[in-house]
Amino acid sequence: MSEDRRSERQEVASAALELLKLGLISGTSGNVSIRLSDNHSALMAITPSSTPYQQMRANDVVVVDMALDTIVGDLTPSTESLLHAGIYARRPDVRAVVHTHSIFGSVMAVCGLDIPPIIDEMVVHVGGTIRVSEYAFPGTQDLADRVCTALEDRNAALIRSHGTIAVGRDLDEAVHIATLTERVAQIYYYASI
Repeated sequence: MSEDRRSERQEVASAALELLKLGLISGTSGNVSIRLSDNHSALMAITPSSTPYQQMRANDVVVVDMALDTIVGDLTPSTESLLHAGIYARRPDVRAVVHTHSIFGSVMAVCGLDIPPIIDEMVVHVGGTIRVSEYAFPGTQDLADRVCTALEDRNAALIRSHGTIAVGRDLDEAVHIATLTERVAQIYYYASI
């Protein structure tokens, strides 16, 4: 493994800052990861738990293996690390995961409303309806399993009473999907009233 994976850790920190600027996360809510690999095992670089995004630097991002053992970094990895690891295990096509607590996505998640394919972009970029997972307590394997079931072959899902999840081939695509998910949640909300 290349020394401390500085460039990948910087990529994760930069994506988190972008999500903050877009208003999709705030404070310490949500999390971001990318899949890494070395010659021996699958790894991920993930945002740390309880670190405000406006203060986050590359050195704060934690590299863990898929058993969530820390490889690089001094901070505790995100409390949703099980969710990210679960997605990577089930979806070999996914290289990046973004979990947000955006307003309209969270409204749909709290209401338990799937978002049907109301605009063409959803079919093209998400794969169709954005489904809501069954409720499970945050940070648990049960949550990871239920979100993976809702996500299945799509690029976004709503986490019941919690927030949203977006995935992609890289962080740019995952951030784009997270932004699109929030936009269609907002459109659906206004169209419904």
